[in-house]
Amino acid sequence: MKFYFLLVGLFLLSQCVREISGQAKSMESVPDLQNSMYRVVDGVPCVRLLNLSGEIGCANPGRDKVVAPVVRYQTGLDLARPSAILVSLDRMGELFDRHDVTVFFRISKDPGLSKNIGGILVESGTGIPNEFKGFSPDRKFPLAEFSPYQSTNYEWNPRGTGILWNTYTFPIFLLTNDSTPIMKKIAKENEKKTEGHTSNVAEFDLVMQTTKYGTHDSESCLKEGTCLPLGGYSVWSSLPPIHISSSKQVKPTILTVASMDSGSLFRDKNLGSESPISGLIALLAAVDSLSRVDALGELSKQLVFAVFTGETWGYLGSRRFLLELDLQSEAVRGLDSKLIEMVIEIGSVGRAFNQGTETFFAHTTGVSSATNATLNALKRAEVSLGSQNISVSLASTSNPGIPPSSSMAFVKKNSSTSGFVLEDFDAAFSNKFYHSHLDDPSNINSSSIVAAASLVARTLYILVNENKNIRSSVLDSISINGSLVDEMLSCLLQCDPGLSCELVKKYITPSATCPVHYVGVVLGEPSSTPYIGYVNDVSRFIWNFLADKSSALEKNSRSTCSQDCSNKGEVCIKAETKGICVTSTTRYVPAYSTRLKYGSGVWTVLPPNSSDPMAKIDPVWTESNWDNIGLRVYEVQEASLDRLILLAGIAATVLAYIAIAIARAFITKALKRD
Repeated sequence: MKFYFLLVGLFLLSQCVREISGQAKSMESVPDLQNSMYRVVDGVPCVRLLNLSGEIGCANPGRDKVVAPVVRYQTGLDLARPSAILVSLDRMGELFDRHDVTVFFRISKDPGLSKNIGGILVESGTGIPNEFKGFSPDRKFPLAEFSPYQSTNYEWNPRGTGILWNTYTFPIFLLTNDSTPIMKKIAKENEKKTEGHTSNVAEFDLVMQTTKYGTHDSESCLKEGTCLPLGGYSVWSSLPPIHISSSKQVKPTILTVASMDSGSLFRDKNLGSESPISGLIALLAAVDSLSRVDALGELSKQLVFAVFTGETWGYLGSRRFLLELDLQSEAVRGLDSKLIEMVIEIGSVGRAFNQGTETFFAHTTGVSSATNATLNALKRAEVSLGSQNISVSLASTSNPGIPPSSSMAFVKKNSSTSGFVLEDFDAAFSNKFYHSHLDDPSNINSSSIVAAASLVARTLYILVNENKNIRSSVLDSISINGSLVDEMLSCLLQCDPGLSCELVKKYITPSATCPVHYVGVVLGEPSSTPYIGYVNDVSRFIWNFLADKSSALEKNSRSTCSQDCSNKGEVCIKAETKGICVTSTTRYVPAYSTRLKYGSGVWTVLPPNSSDPMAKIDPVWTESNWDNIGLRVYEVQEASLDRLILLAGIAATVLAYIAIAIARAFITKALKRD
């Protein structure tokens, strides 16, 4: 009997082997077998983010991978079983339109539909259809809760859908240009197949640690170590350097700011070309221009430039900067908040071209003598650029106030803050793809950025001269290097050359080629002198660029260095390539929630500080940790798969019976011996 079962078991095993080997004749290794069965698909995920009240973003619903057949999205789609929905670029407007009966907005009202969404795959495209009216996953008034005025129903972002702030219990991936045709082919093949035959499925691996361990808000996940705070490193620099130990009288400060981070439904696909990188590039180009002006240090006011990160997530960078000023910390040594006379912000400035003229709008923070002086300087700068067809106007008085910007944090902190925000729009965003993966280089033009930088550079020079008579030849000499702007566009907004461009490699050794303007998470202990490995490529480039340009008119020792410099007031630039010491006041400022404290390797949520008017509304954003993220597709051959499972199951049962029988025989023999 035992011999009979052994023969049957061996026969069934041989059948299993024959089935598998018949499908893998050309395979010579386990990787060959895996590659024949699975195809890894490149895509960018939407991930799980948390705050004090809950979660947003995407994740697998549990601890396991999700497997579902691929189906193409159609209007009025009904799902009979869990499916991976493929969405084409030209249907995105329909899919994400709040007013249409679409997948995303039907989910909250139709539990039957929600439970049958295995995941969503969004196609990439090389061009945006002409009929595409725009797509913004942010709200119609982004970060309205931080507004210094009451009209929070105003629509600065009329195309906003708000889906960025929703919670999805299924994975969502943005496909790459290469993987999009693969998935389109798979979906088309599935349409031709009938039930009971083969089906192409997508396997989503987007398991978040906060899901695995049940930590569904920032406070609990920080305690358990399943998440990290959103944040990074802002940068500020003075032109010329501030000589802290000098006996010279301190000067009033003109602070010019821009942002370096953007938002998107997809974590690592958020170039933010128009919002905010056009403003960042304009600021860097203006600094470059002013760094070539002689005797800048002899003028009556001090120029300071700051580039904030984390602004998308509750103005993390600007709010932390203001707190550090209050604390008079090392990160802002040399600055005094009481000496900041005005704040000028460069916002979205890449789409100002209109009927042959670059048209900008100044959104003022309020009425004051300092603001009036700033506007007068702006007008003088415009006149000096008359031959270049550049126009600037005051924003409409019917607007409720300044648009969403870092300046909101300054005004919320101090309502008497003077200054303006320079934008390429008046009453509503000109950017149709605000905080969307579609805000790419095709959404802006370099001439608009050059024009904005020209306006700002000349305005600043007029202000530090206190609007005194300035020879036209001096203003004419303040010109923007258009080639530098073009180079920064290719470095900061494209993968080719991307961060491997000569300009960036002159200063740092980038960790990646493709630029990413997502804020990221804070690694290790926040510091004004952080471990460079914890600072992202873009922040490091900005720090080195500003330190280099702000030192241009100084008597620098130019001694070589790898980290620190011996002379007071010097910093080591290009330390990752071939470091040299220059005189510069350029510093990193950690950017993270003002309600967080780091100590002994642990993050703690602090109670709201009564001196911080924004503390009570601070969401305290964190990002869930994950073990692995992946997307792959394969074909489920239902008939042959069922047969293999059946054969393997019978064989396993028979072999288990044989093993038990043999074990019993040994036990019986042993007992008889005893």
